[in-house]
Amino acid sequence: MMCAIEAGQRGRRVILIDHAHKLAEKIRISGGGRCNFTNRYCTPENFISNNLHFCRSALARYTPQDFIARIEKHGIHYHEKKLGQLFCDDSALQIIAMLQKECAAAGVEWQMPSCVEEVKYRAADESRSVTQPFLLTTERNTIETASLVIATGGLSIPQIGASGYGYQIANQFGIAVVPPRPGLVGLTFNADDFTEFKDISGLSIEAEVGCNGAVFREQILFTHRGLSGPAILQISSYWQPNQAIDINVLPCQNAMKIFAEFRHSSLLLHNVLSRYLPKRFVQILCKCICNALSLEIQSMQQYSDAELQRIANGLHGWQVFPSGTVGYKKAEVTLGGVDTHELSSKTMQVHRVPGLYFIGEVVDVTGHLGGFNFQWAWSSGYAAGQFV
Repeated sequence: MMCAIEAGQRGRRVILIDHAHKLAEKIRISGGGRCNFTNRYCTPENFISNNLHFCRSALARYTPQDFIARIEKHGIHYHEKKLGQLFCDDSALQIIAMLQKECAAAGVEWQMPSCVEEVKYRAADESRSVTQPFLLTTERNTIETASLVIATGGLSIPQIGASGYGYQIANQFGIAVVPPRPGLVGLTFNADDFTEFKDISGLSIEAEVGCNGAVFREQILFTHRGLSGPAILQISSYWQPNQAIDINVLPCQNAMKIFAEFRHSSLLLHNVLSRYLPKRFVQILCKCICNALSLEIQSMQQYSDAELQRIANGLHGWQVFPSGTVGYKKAEVTLGGVDTHELSSKTMQVHRVPGLYFIGEVVDVTGHLGGFNFQWAWSSGYAAGQFV
């Protein structure tokens, strides 16, 4: 819709084809129904890609402030929840209605629901010019067009209509695709590795979580299958199978300073730590750490300084090995996608196929949690809309 609006405002005739029966379901369900539509502090560093500089151009030309001005023009009230995350005061439906209204004003035509059955490309050569090289066959009709924009999203949340059709089109044209995988998703563990933590399903703590050089400090949530919560969702985009993630369960404290205060106490280890962390969690974690270190749960005065240091290291660097993720059904985004080396960062057009564009989540640009992925949708759609 963003691209269609911009192209329509330039006088281009635009038809928007969508296979879904309900418009913009991913907007509707986002942010608990209030749509975390952007982030005030959006920078290129908030995105993951095999080509880290690709997103800079589009983000610079259409910023969070530009989208904020857009919604303010439509009288949509919003608030900042935390860390620059902006949400509608009322409903995500306001964002959808705004985009629909602007599409209508720009003369955008709709064909929905309608599935595209085939895309053909008739390239120009020395003997002939082709003004409308794309031939689309849909379940309703046949359409000839000069430009084709693929804005099909990723594989996440298939229950609302997500599909791999965008990757299929890329493959048809010989365009490289970075293998997709679930992102911003909960992590699972082998049954034997996390059994005891299932008893505290629903409990959350603030922690610092790290993997592959990325570190996030937010809440982590224990689930019946493993770990979730904002910090885990963030780090899941950096985690790879067979890798560990490191969790600092005392990000605001120094464990050795705590131990020093109770060095000669008869209090048991977990009773000391339960002053800083939920008791149920501490009892299980202390058992896990001590077992790994071949130590017993005992009173503080019975540990040596070296043993306390090893326990402190375990608290600040609790290492866990996820077995996988909860998958696309629960993933907020899809990592990977159309290789950005195939695209112009200025126009989003495929270098080798004039008139073919890819925008949004189908491209190998994935944002952090907190409104960044919507901003990429607005920015990449705007960029393509200026040239399509």
